[in-house]
Amino acid sequence: MAYPATFDIQPPREFDKAQVVLRILIIVVLAFLQIGNIIFGGAYLVLPVVAALFISQRGAERYLAEAETGPTRWLRYIMMFYSYMALATDRLQTTNPEEVVQLSVRTGGSPTVGSALLRIILAIPHAIVLGLLGIVFAIVWLIAAASILINGTQPEWASGFIVGYLRWNARLLAYMASLVDEYPPFSFGNGEVAPAGPAPAGAPPSEGTQ
Repeated sequence: MAYPATFDIQPPREFDKAQVVLRILIIVVLAFLQIGNIIFGGAYLVLPVVAALFISQRGAERYLAEAETGPTRWLRYIMMFYSYMALATDRLQTTNPEEVVQLSVRTGGSPTVGSALLRIILAIPHAIVLGLLGIVFAIVWLIAAASILINGTQPEWASGFIVGYLRWNARLLAYMASLVDEYPPFSFGNGEVAPAGPAPAGAPPSEGTQ
């Protein structure tokens, strides 16, 4: 079964070179002002606090029931901005992000204020791995940007890496927002995992089982 939060986006065949130059300038300005980490990483600390606040005021059941028009929609805006800056799209859709980013969240669990805040600590392993992968991402981004400026397109392998990195972040953000109960997998895919639990009695062993 798939992880309850999935993300996908279809990069354009050809990019607008002017849009790429604009993003390079934005990143240079953010780096100069030393606020890039706050803008790109702040969501991972803010989301658990906001989730805890809403859960305390509305209760877990209502928080999850209203997710599609509340926190899930917020995540679409965040992923819209991330996708634009990551060169996964040329469209910065500010009114209907679902037209560009395909983020689906199947809510579940019974989050509490304590469990929402605890996720800041539980997500540290992901933060470490994504931080290390972020170095690779920066190199891939530079290669993709240079390719677009020269040819108007980016290599397929670069596009695949960028989308996979965004997918990993989207799953983690859904977890940080207490929208899903399952711990996110360390994967660039959409979280395909094998069903948990022992096989029924008498069932044949699965393929690859010794």
